[in-house]
Amino acid sequence: MAKLKIAVLISGRGSNLQALIDACRDADYPAEIGLVLSNVGAAAGLERAREADIPTAVIGHKDFEDRKGFEDALLGELGRAGVGLVCLAGFMRLLSEHFLRPWHNRVVNIHPSLLPSFEGVHVHERVIESGARLSGCTVHIVRPAMDSGPIIIQAAVPVHPGDSPETLAARVLEQEHRIYPMAVRYIAESRLRIVAERVIIDGASAPDAALCNPSS
Repeated sequence: MAKLKIAVLISGRGSNLQALIDACRDADYPAEIGLVLSNVGAAAGLERAREADIPTAVIGHKDFEDRKGFEDALLGELGRAGVGLVCLAGFMRLLSEHFLRPWHNRVVNIHPSLLPSFEGVHVHERVIESGARLSGCTVHIVRPAMDSGPIIIQAAVPVHPGDSPETLAARVLEQEHRIYPMAVRYIAESRLRIVAERVIIDGASAPDAALCNPSS
């Protein structure tokens, strides 16, 4: 069975990109990375891709007069790469309906909170300030509204007394690296269905569908 070719879009260091690269090294993993694309030429994640012999491209959003021009350039690069799924991994640009329409249900994102709580940026600071006892991360299908769309998989981690944004972020990141490859596997194995904006994962057990690791 042919592997699903994916593109990973990044803006920074690419730690979730690395988790996907590591997963794809397993011969039994059903996906492969065909392109790493960044809007930032100096993004450290591009070097991770080059070290893994993965094709890279840079399309700077500041090089275009408007969002449509930028997104048209992204769409063109993805089309040339022949990928079937787009994975956002720290890609710090909102994608509009113009981009998402031809890629409906084929763009996924990972966010460092238990969505729909704490959308946007500065998540860990806001979680601590709120007094929440749990935080975590979410892989979801992307919709035009920020950090919205059907949830594929989540992992929860506790917020410890005395946590700083940095210590909480590190604990959440461990779970991000675990669940993103799992979500891509579900898609590549054609096990994921979306019904009324809810994800159904065929053959998934309850622990697989909603991971919780409160002891870590």
